[in-house]
Amino acid sequence: GLLAAPARPELELRKFDLKPKSGHHPAQARAMISILMIGGPSQADLFDPKPELKRLEGQKFPGELKFDNVGQASAKVLPGLWEFKQHGQCGTELSALLPHLATVVDDLCVIRSMQTGVNNHGQSLYALASGRVTAGAPTLGGWLTFALGSESQELPAYLALTHPSGAPLLAGDNWSSGWLPSLYQGTVIRPKEPRILNLDAPEHLRGAAQERQLALLREINREHLEHHPAELDLEARIASYEMAARMQTAAKEALDVSRESDATRKLYGIDRDLTRDYGMRCLIARRLVERGVRFVQIINNGQSWDHHSGILKGLPDVCAKSDQPVAALIQDLKARGLLDTTLVHWGGEMGRLPVIQNDLGRDKVGRDHNTYGFTIWLAGGGIKGGMTFGETDEWSHKAVKDIVTHHDYHATLLHLFGLDHTKLIYRRAGRELSLTDNKPARVVKEILA
Repeated sequence: GLLAAPARPELELRKFDLKPKSGHHPAQARAMISILMIGGPSQADLFDPKPELKRLEGQKFPGELKFDNVGQASAKVLPGLWEFKQHGQCGTELSALLPHLATVVDDLCVIRSMQTGVNNHGQSLYALASGRVTAGAPTLGGWLTFALGSESQELPAYLALTHPSGAPLLAGDNWSSGWLPSLYQGTVIRPKEPRILNLDAPEHLRGAAQERQLALLREINREHLEHHPAELDLEARIASYEMAARMQTAAKEALDVSRESDATRKLYGIDRDLTRDYGMRCLIARRLVERGVRFVQIINNGQSWDHHSGILKGLPDVCAKSDQPVAALIQDLKARGLLDTTLVHWGGEMGRLPVIQNDLGRDKVGRDHNTYGFTIWLAGGGIKGGMTFGETDEWSHKAVKDIVTHHDYHATLLHLFGLDHTKLIYRRAGRELSLTDNKPARVVKEILA
């Protein structure tokens, strides 16, 4: 099929920038905050209660399982380890590990039927980030900034807020522009102060002296670019330097959470050691989208939701650090009138199996990978709140109703931003490339407001 497809030569040089652009149809979302919980949050312990598992606790699982770690595998049924209760007017059931999220559940659409179909972290993470199970393709944030630019010309359009204790699994692949021009790559904000280095010019260059120097540099750069047309990396580098100059004032202001009230800082948990990091990053994310940034990622360290063992301690720990800040973000966006146009995503690249892994005593048990039926949630930006969508089987193992693939997920998000996934293409080497990899995908209209 690829050989039969005629190449379409580029007759004009393409120009790329971050100026605001219109989509294919009216948009409901203008910005997105993706809270990525890499490792695989256990849906059966957090979002997807299954009473049948409790009845069969410790018995042999009555079906087929695919294990990632066969050496530690068992087929003994492990039910949800924490109590579920209904919350909000919608009555959505959530785990006792998420008491703060329960207070905003009427704003959430909990999708219990996600699938990527690839049972390893890397491939599944690539699928949800870029629509493919291999490295090298642009991520969702890159596609959105390519298609729509940014409402702010003083801050990067696409920002990644990483964890202070280390990089996430796959590191920079999580915010890569892939084969899109590097102008659309995510910019990493340091997890500790100073969050951006070298924002202040030396004393002797500040003011008029720096303005004259920057004007000269712009002139030299543009002249150099004229002699090297279609050099996309050069064009992106010039744009990034010019953005850096504009950021000297804008970024310092945007990242300065001391400007927030004590009540707001307390809402996000910044006053507590346990929640300070996630609270700071969630609050910064709100400040960024408030100032016109298109796409913000909040990413955990490594794959810290990957509880192959010790889930009784490990899962409460990661929930306690993030539950209050994430709920505060929803509450704060809504109070400021930003939730209607800001799409919020929470989820990992997989879920967990309904059986014991590492059967060496209750304190040691964990759960293996499961990408055949797991849970994420969305809020705001045109999403219908106060609902659950899709179902897994009675074991919380495989999605069986209203399945949402990673291609469906991407098609739906693009639709909310006013983009048709079949029309959002990038021509490269004679091919027309898309976020959905030109695969079948549907907009999940049932979850749209």
